[in-house]
Parts: sequence; structure tokens; C-alpha cells
Amino acid sequence: MKFIETRGNDGIHPTKVTFSEAILNPIASFGGIYVPEELPTLGEAFLSKHLNSSYKVLAKDLLNSFEIDVDEAIIDEALALYDHFDDSSNPVPVVKVKDDLYVSELYHGPTRAFKDMALQPFGVVLSGVAAQRDEKYLILAATSGDTGPAALETFKNRKGVQVACMYPDGGTSDVQRLQMVTEDAPNLKVIGIKGDFDDAQNALKSLLGSTTFKAKLKEKGISLSAANSVNFGRIIFQTIYHIHSYLELVRQDAIKMGEKVYLNVPSGNFGNALGGYYAQKMCLPVEKIIIASNENNVLTKLINSGKYDLRDSSVVSTTSPAMDILKSSNIERILYDLFGSKRTKELMNDLDSNNCYELNSNELTALQEMFSADFCNGDEGKKYIKDAFTNNYLMDPHTATCFKAYETCATKNIVTIAYSTAEWTKFSPTIANALTGEVDAEDITALESISKEANVAIPSMIKALFNKKITQDTIIEKENIEEEILKFI
Repeated sequence: MKFIETRGNDGIHPTKVTFSEAILNPIASFGGIYVPEELPTLGEAFLSKHLNSSYKVLAKDLLNSFEIDVDEAIIDEALALYDHFDDSSNPVPVVKVKDDLYVSELYHGPTRAFKDMALQPFGVVLSGVAAQRDEKYLILAATSGDTGPAALETFKNRKGVQVACMYPDGGTSDVQRLQMVTEDAPNLKVIGIKGDFDDAQNALKSLLGSTTFKAKLKEKGISLSAANSVNFGRIIFQTIYHIHSYLELVRQDAIKMGEKVYLNVPSGNFGNALGGYYAQKMCLPVEKIIIASNENNVLTKLINSGKYDLRDSSVVSTTSPAMDILKSSNIERILYDLFGSKRTKELMNDLDSNNCYELNSNELTALQEMFSADFCNGDEGKKYIKDAFTNNYLMDPHTATCFKAYETCATKNIVTIAYSTAEWTKFSPTIANALTGEVDAEDITALESISKEANVAIPSMIKALFNKKITQDTIIEKENIEEEILKFI
């Protein structure tokens, strides 16, 4: 299978590339990104075939359907990392919360967040392909809190790979920050920036497209890639758990094969939702994908009004910080799929130039055929956390946003799959406040409080963070990112 460009071709980049080329060099012509030339047509036969398959067997068959140019041994090594999740036989439990609401728990990996589902195997694939080519790579990562720990975990100590991870100083939870700043592998660099996630992501995209930066790396024999979901290597792994979750519902007799469901996704950079969109196009019976946002609700406004308007907006700090994002990279892939490369380029140019674009009425109708959206503020989220706990379910603030969208957007009498993107341990002060009324508790205090209240153990990898040495203490102005990275390599 070949991959093509969301904004068309500039006459310099190749018009089509392989999967390995797309993941090693993820930025395409005119600052666009790569998408499959066509998606595999799998249908219900694929679902029936895998009704009793393990997660790894399902994953390998889906990857094979894309005909990616990666050796089978590398794929097997990558998928074997799921054996190290909490339950090797079922790395993604799907839990019934209400009669028509099930939660797909994506956080049972080493960093306790959904990014492990894609980044754990992706790290093996990218580094394996680079090693086969005898190439050295600098991997850039920009994080609002979860991508960073997962990227650092998967790439640490891998030969031929260095990672520079940027996070907004003060814009993550303490646990997320500690997961990054206590990493001590020599091939990792963690950089706190005085800004927000959009600043970090803008820097990443700018460096990926910078010929001068790439030239400086080339002098050192280093090529450049990225761990963010601008890289399709992330997205391909994010399609799998949507299919797995649907099959889990069939296995639990919650639905019959072929019945439609809602996918309810807390969304910041839209990669999780995009994975569901692609899964629906390939085989999954989906009524709609429900997008849950927080107070940074640009996605809700886009889906409900057709306007993506950042002119009077700035990132608001919320109780669900991994979604504190205004520029959602993967919307571009949806625009391409619905409207083509010419229109996508026009819209993205408008966003880059004017901080705004607007869909026409026909385009908005097409978007709304597949998506609906609502947003949930912090106080509402804490109420949902409290209510769910009363009914014996403990969840984090990002998952809580789905519960409001479930109430307002799941209008048909069918089952909803909500996606839980982080374990309660990642955002304990907010959860403790919701459950016990504690205010301004330190993370370790909140963790212990919740552990006692819910009678649940704090995972060892989280508890150990508070005794680890801080090894990454760089905090800089965003204008100095390139200089800092060059010093690192």
C-alpha cells in the first residue's frame, strides 16, 4: 500500500511513498501529512474471523491488510510488547458501566495512558526500520502529558535513536511531569517550554519542515522523524483497539455482530477519533463518533457550526490537561478524506494565515453525518466522576467528559463505547477533590486518599516516581527550542 499527501504534491516530494518512508519522514508537501492511498475493505467477514482472536492476532492481521513494508519479525517484536500490559491475554478490558454504556480502558500499559497502545509498538517499528537502513534518527515529541512519557518509555536506550520531548511547563499533571523528568537514559532529552501544548506542537511541525534544521542534523549523520500523531505510524495502531472493543461487546453478549454502536472519544489532537473513523470505513458498524471536549472546545464548535476559529482563543488550563489543545492535527486527515487535497490545502492555509476556516453547508453536513460533539467543563466532570464512583466505577477527568457527551449526543437506543484514555493515578488531585472534597492536595497525598477511599492499590510504577531523582530539569523559552535540541545531539 502507498501513502499520499493531504495537501497535494509540491513537485519536490514524491507523489506516493511506502509506509516505512511515511513514518520516517512524516511531513509531506506544503506542510501536509500522509494518509493511505486507499483503506483496506474488510467488512463483517473480518470481524467474524476475529471474534475469538487475541489482541495480537487481530492487530497483526489488520497491519497485514495495509500491506506495510515492515519485516514480520519487527512486527512480531512490536506486538509482543502488549504481553507486558496488566493482562497479557486482554490488554484492553471493556467494562460495563450502564446497560448501554461500556468503557474501553486503554491505559493498562507501562505509563498508564492510552498512548502506550500505539507508541509501545510504534517505537519498535520505527527503530527497527531505521536500524535495517543503518540510519540514525532524532525523534521529536510534543506532549500535553501522555505522548511524552509513552514515547520516552518506548525509545529509551534504543540504538541509533535519540528523542527530544517538549512539554508545556506547568501544563501537565505532576505524575505526567515526573514520568518525563526522571528518565535518565542517555538518548533522551526532556524540555519544558514556557508556553502551552500548541506552542510545543507548532515547534515540532516547524522543525520537521525546516530545511536548515535538517541540514544541521545531516552534518551529524542524523535524520528527523516524530512520535506525535502527525505520524501515521501512530494512527495505524490506534485503529486496532476500536475493532477489539466492538468484538469485546459481541463476546460479552452486549450486542450482536453487525449492530451499530456509538464511539465516544475524549479528543484533543483527534488521533483517537481518527482511528475510529478509519475502523468504521474498513469494517466497523458505527452509528456516529461522538467527540467529547473540555473547555478548549474548538472541536465541538467545528462539528456543530463548521467554523474552526482561533482568532480570539487561547489555551485554557483545565482539569483534563491532555485535551488542552486548540490545533488538532488529525482533523486534517478527516478534511482530506471528505473533501480532497485541494480543499484541504485551502482550509489549512486559511488556518495558518488567518487562524480560522469555515466549511460550507454541504461540507458541514458531510462532517455531521459521521461526527457529533459536546464539551464538559471541570465542575461537570467532577460530578460525573463522583456519580460513577457511587456506582463502583473509578475514572479520570478525560473519561468524565465522555459521560456528558453520552448523555447529550447518544440519542439512539444503542450501545455506546466510551474510551478511557488515562488511569486515575495520572490526575489524582482532581479525582480526590471530586470524591472527598480535598482541595489543592499534592499528587502523592491525593493518590493515597483515593487508594484508601476506593480500596485500590497505587501501581508500583506510579508510586516509585516520587522517590526517583530528577534528571531532566531544562525549562526554556519556546524561541530557544532548536538551539537546545542541537546542543543535545
